[in-house]
Amino acid sequence: MKTTGKLLWSALLAATLSVGLAACDKKGPVEQAGEEVDEAVDTLKNGGEESTENKVDDAIDEAREGAEDTADELKEK
Repeated sequence: MKTTGKLLWSALLAATLSVGLAACDKKGPVEQAGEEVDEAVDTLKNGGEESTENKVDDAIDEAREGAEDTADELKEK
């Protein structure tokens, strides 16, 4: 019973994140590369330390990718 509850919560979380993140524009490979270059330049300007803004952007990107992966896994089942 606990496994079913966890599975339902995971599915609900994935669905919620997917809907929320689907509203965000999907970045293409060129746009993603440009963002990485911008972040590298910002890091160099900050004396080698990554800015809080860049850390937040990275966390959002990771959350988006995780939600997409979870949604793909749920589609396969």
